[in-house]
Amino acid sequence: MTWKRLAVLFAGLLALFTFAGPAQAAPPAPWFADSAGSAVQVVEVDGHGDGTASVSLWVRSPLGWSRVLGPVPGFVGSDGITDGPARDGVPATPAGVFTLDSAFGTDPAPGGVLPYRQVDGDDWWVGDADSAAFDTHQRCAPGTCGFDESASENLAIPQYALSVVMGVNPEHTPGAGSAFFLHVSDGTPTEGCVAIAKEPLTQIVRSLLPGAVVAIRS
Repeated sequence: MTWKRLAVLFAGLLALFTFAGPAQAAPPAPWFADSAGSAVQVVEVDGHGDGTASVSLWVRSPLGWSRVLGPVPGFVGSDGITDGPARDGVPATPAGVFTLDSAFGTDPAPGGVLPYRQVDGDDWWVGDADSAAFDTHQRCAPGTCGFDESASENLAIPQYALSVVMGVNPEHTPGAGSAFFLHVSDGTPTEGCVAIAKEPLTQIVRSLLPGAVVAIRS
């Protein structure tokens, strides 16, 4: 190869690299990356400090984390997001990383592989701190339950057309909060749950795999 051809080749390579610009750095890892454990799916809840939040679904691949849904607007507890532990009677959503093990709703199963229970007026989430069934699902006709129904939630309400159970109180400790769900929004802050519109929630439920978590921060 003559020196003239070498010069032309060099000039072409120089132009190519100049046009391409400097190498792009990899995007920074999301804030929850070090606390998500082995999870490959994370529902991110980013609080705004006023009972509202942005909600996204992230997926981890060998190339890193990618946002695959959102952010979409959502609501959290009317007292916002708290860095302290969940407590009964306090309308705040606890910060942290929690499991998303199962789903339920008055609607038929939307599809996906997450365990799903269709509920009706005989389905409850027990909020009676004096009951051995505290913070669990129970089924009984209204007026016949062996726990304080007035302190518990009947699940046949519009907000629970579709819901995912968040593992905020995995030991079901009385006083440490109960009935924390990702559910359908009614357009207002919640008692401590996370709520978004039904369409993106349906997409999330259809996508979730066992081992997914929700990561919440204020």
